[in-house]
Amino acid sequence: MEQLRETLKGHHLRTTTCREDVLSAFINKKNALSHGDLEGALGESYDRVTIYRTLKTFLEKGIIHKVLDDEGLRYALCSHQCSEEKHQHDHIHFKCSSCGKTNCLENLHIPNVALPQGYHPASFNLLIQGTCPECVAE
Repeated sequence: MEQLRETLKGHHLRTTTCREDVLSAFINKKNALSHGDLEGALGESYDRVTIYRTLKTFLEKGIIHKVLDDEGLRYALCSHQCSEEKHQHDHIHFKCSSCGKTNCLENLHIPNVALPQGYHPASFNLLIQGTCPECVAE
């Protein structure tokens, strides 16, 4: 519980029960979560809009980042280097075709891509699909 409060305090956020519960869900699951995943994990404790606003605030403050996979938008915890001013999430994401979990592969960075003249990238997203180590072991 103290880690949650320290994370929120470190990002200049007031501690609320919803923020603690959403952050706890990310820490406990250790993989990218959709808005629907969070609704399921939190039960009926918070309405849809409250969860959405919490996600938006966490995105703005550098606590989480967006992950696009074949099912839509998910969110994952940022590494410790992220802040409101600088998001560092140009890493590869991996989606397991067996269990459906999407994970950040923090140490694998997206290779440089030479875009045609006139294109100016704002962000990168690379999703690799396959089988995760846990599912391979089964």
